[in-house]
Amino acid sequence: MGSLGAMLKHPDDIYPLLKLKMAARNIEKQIPPEPHWAFCYTMLHKVSRSFALVIQQLDTELRNAVCIFYLVLRALDTVEDDTAIETDVKLPILIDFHRHIYDAKWHFACGTKEYKVLMDEFHHVSTAFLELGKGYQEAIEDITKRMGAGMAKFICKEVETVDDYDEYCHYVAGLVGLGLSKLFHAAELEDLATDELSNSMGLFLQKTNIIRDYLEDINEIPKSRMFWPRQIWSKYVNKLEDLKYEENSDKAVQCLNDMVTNALIHMEDCLKYMSALRDPAIFKFCAIPQIMAIGTLALCYNNIEVFRGVVKMRRGLTAKVIDRTRTMADVYAAFYDFSSILKSKVDKKDPNATKTLSRLESVQKTCRDSGALINSRKSYIVKSEQSYNSALIMVMFLILAIIYAYVSASPRF
Repeated sequence: MGSLGAMLKHPDDIYPLLKLKMAARNIEKQIPPEPHWAFCYTMLHKVSRSFALVIQQLDTELRNAVCIFYLVLRALDTVEDDTAIETDVKLPILIDFHRHIYDAKWHFACGTKEYKVLMDEFHHVSTAFLELGKGYQEAIEDITKRMGAGMAKFICKEVETVDDYDEYCHYVAGLVGLGLSKLFHAAELEDLATDELSNSMGLFLQKTNIIRDYLEDINEIPKSRMFWPRQIWSKYVNKLEDLKYEENSDKAVQCLNDMVTNALIHMEDCLKYMSALRDPAIFKFCAIPQIMAIGTLALCYNNIEVFRGVVKMRRGLTAKVIDRTRTMADVYAAFYDFSSILKSKVDKKDPNATKTLSRLESVQKTCRDSGALINSRKSYIVKSEQSYNSALIMVMFLILAIIYAYVSASPRF
């Protein structure tokens, strides 16, 4: 439930963390009884706990469709990510994956850990897919087909230009945005969003992940995965892997800031997409990952640790985002706060400082013009280090832990 040290520094994290922990426990108790659906929801929890939490807010029919959509694309991604699979074996699987989801007997051995289990027992996912409504099936099949073809294209192609980068991100994430929009529409809960806005929702998340995961991808065994476009990184180093070496720290940070600045271009499209959503559950489902993305970019920007290890938002801050995100006003406030944090880190000497500041000021103007930035709101910006009595914090923590233990142990009627 978050480290004790982090909670002592941020005692206001404790209550949201406790709520998050209780929500996670409740999810584990709500696994459907049917074996194939039980497998799907158990697997969803294993491959993405945060997604499993957010998806629970959707109504049952849409939740099932989104769960299967996510697992199908996770399986497709597992095939693409497995560098041990020979190209001549991998390509036909990617291209034909949209057909395999109709075959309740199909499976393919690849991946590691929970992803290997997903692939070995993929027949459960296919069985559940075949129980979805036709509109959901058609949307999932269409996106899976287009994504598989796009992944196959980039197996044989390097990400050279920024246009290549946008195209790759469209195939692996922008299409997810398009697919989710189709599922929301098929559920008759939302109007069908434009492809441009749906695509930006996916690209903003994907580019954030690519930036954050530089070290993991470059150190992939047996072969590196390289998604940063040559058009950007070649301005700073001769080889992409050179960014991880200490002697290139200054250039690495400049390249990182260039990549973050590129990702920021999608922010206003994301705000437009979310502002048009009507269903409260769908809104929260879409909004939480977007706030996490801008928060992660604020953390990564100008941060050499991206090239040294894992950089991610602390669990307590993640819990706060999940707890506080209810309305579009909350989204505007969060985007404004995290943009302000990122803005405070911009060095005027950075080669892209002017462009970075321009994009941040543009989105902040959109947030201000919304009228949502009221003075009484809770901010994600810590204006000053507050002094807390450690003993008082520990007592509060113990009380909350006792309450949590009591609630967890109480019988449910």
